[in-house]
Amino acid sequence: MEGEINNYMKAWFQAIISLCYCYAIGKIVPKGVPRLLAIIPIMCLFLVLPLSLNTIHLCGTFAFFISWLANFKLALFAFEKGPLSDPSLSLKNFVVVASFPMKINNQMIPTDSENPPLNAMNNGHKSLLNYTIKAVAFIGVIKAYDYKDYNMHNMHNMKLYTLYSLHLYLILEIILAMVKVLARTLLGVELEPHFDEPYLASSLQDFWSRRWNLVVVNTLRLSIYEPTKKFALPIIGRKWASLPAIFLTFFVSGLIHELLFYYLGRLSPTWEITWFFLLHGFCLPLEVFLKKKLADKFPLPRVVSGPLTLGFIMVTALWLFFPQLLRCNGEQRAFEEYAEVGIFLKNITRALMLWFNAKKLY
Repeated sequence: MEGEINNYMKAWFQAIISLCYCYAIGKIVPKGVPRLLAIIPIMCLFLVLPLSLNTIHLCGTFAFFISWLANFKLALFAFEKGPLSDPSLSLKNFVVVASFPMKINNQMIPTDSENPPLNAMNNGHKSLLNYTIKAVAFIGVIKAYDYKDYNMHNMHNMKLYTLYSLHLYLILEIILAMVKVLARTLLGVELEPHFDEPYLASSLQDFWSRRWNLVVVNTLRLSIYEPTKKFALPIIGRKWASLPAIFLTFFVSGLIHELLFYYLGRLSPTWEITWFFLLHGFCLPLEVFLKKKLADKFPLPRVVSGPLTLGFIMVTALWLFFPQLLRCNGEQRAFEEYAEVGIFLKNITRALMLWFNAKKLY
């Protein structure tokens, strides 16, 4: 574990130095192809850096933050688009925004912490309660794994994969909540939410565009969806230009997820993850088409559309997505890492207690 942490720190050091270079490039190289050519070597480096890591959580988060999001942000930055194109960004803010999944809502944290605005207090309390509930739920999910082996013959795959779904969603919520705290500390700004209760989605369009991993959605919208829609607009018209843009966005997302799973398992891709996103990339435009044609005549109540949406997502994930997670032995490796973190925290606590006791003696 110590060697893995050292590799993790080295990878972050290289990423930060590289982003400082990109910041300087933005000041001296004009936007467009010249800036892109100057940044491409860094983007290639960001694709290689996760290969020095082997743990699920460290490799997965680093690949998500740097190999995926930072690379897309840098590609947008080359053409003076995206969150890094703001000329007012300092070097520190540029590095932080590039390194982490964040979308700033431009609401500054009040400097008078004793008398914050009432709406900020309400939002803060709501957020704290929300994350507390999800932290407790995450602990419950972890405990539920204790009964998996005991009930293996009685536990249906759907129940097991539902457990995996909750695990994945809650760990992402917790990790991204830490990013939110980091943004408040380093930048003094509030972030827009990363998730908006995806289990309340009423359609595929609602789930993928307004509720699930919104920072990724915004990045893909700027880098893939909008350019494709702009290209298709004069060919097929405004009414249908969004359909190929949606499909291509899902295709790119599928390829990126294949890369992430390669980092996690170092196994040749089976392309099932890509097919998962291609399926959703086909069904979502179909859903949009049917809404435009039939929604006024046959409106579907939310109490019906919600379960249908979640059921479709779960069935397709069980079929194409979660087998890849099991293929890279994700569950066992994750719990081994939790155990190692627990031992590390116990050792830290023991060392602190010894230090305090020694301090009292003197």
